[in-house]
Amino acid sequence: MRLLVQRVSRARVEVEGRSVGQIGQGLLALAGFGKADTLALPGTRLWNTLCAKLLELRIFPDDAGKLNLSLADTGGGLLLVSQFTLYADTRRGRRPSFTDAAPPDVARALFERLATDLAAQTPGDFAQGVFGAEMLLDFVNWGPVTILLDSDEYAG
Repeated sequence: MRLLVQRVSRARVEVEGRSVGQIGQGLLALAGFGKADTLALPGTRLWNTLCAKLLELRIFPDDAGKLNLSLADTGGGLLLVSQFTLYADTRRGRRPSFTDAAPPDVARALFERLATDLAAQTPGDFAQGVFGAEMLLDFVNWGPVTILLDSDEYAG
């Protein structure tokens, strides 16, 4: 699982011309699942570690301007959007290969479970995109701050 996390002052996702979710200050998390991710992943130590890491990343400024506060500390929102292209393989040619991405049925189940788990833990507003839909994202990356959480770095 990969989570591309962006600190935002606002974020909105649109599908077919209508807004399906939005947040104010908080995090935009793009979630991708790889072919090694299975339906046994939710609830594991690795799954729980990544969820906690996302919610507890200290990337919001305190009163002194230091990045000491987490989403939990600020009460910010979370917008979760599925993005299989996080598993793009660009090593050969000019067209990315997506063979490292999880099959759509597995990725959909994992995304929905991730949304359920994170919605229950997010201190502020929670919103999500529509799995498999073509989406338009409108957001302001605050900082900019962008961090990649990759399950491969936490496994073991």
